[in-house]
Amino acid sequence: MIVRIMGEGQVRLADSHFTELNTMDDALLAEMESGDEAAFRRTLVALLDTVRRLGDPLPDEALEPSELILPGPDATLDEVKELLGDGGLIPG
Repeated sequence: MIVRIMGEGQVRLADSHFTELNTMDDALLAEMESGDEAAFRRTLVALLDTVRRLGDPLPDEALEPSELILPGPDATLDEVKELLGDGGLIPG
């Protein structure tokens, strides 16, 4: 799957990592719903770090259709809420 991190670029990530990312996404969604900005920030950074660690970066000139778009690390809780609507970052 191709994942885009807003403001950074794209990475190719094996579908086998979907479950791990979905677990982190569930935690992020719960933190957003509770309004826990500090926990939200930690989980968002952990999610992005995991995608970077497990994924293979695509060249900057590559423009593949992204199956998943994640906010950048400095996105606020309110910005991510607006991005998501009622769902999580990772389609389930």
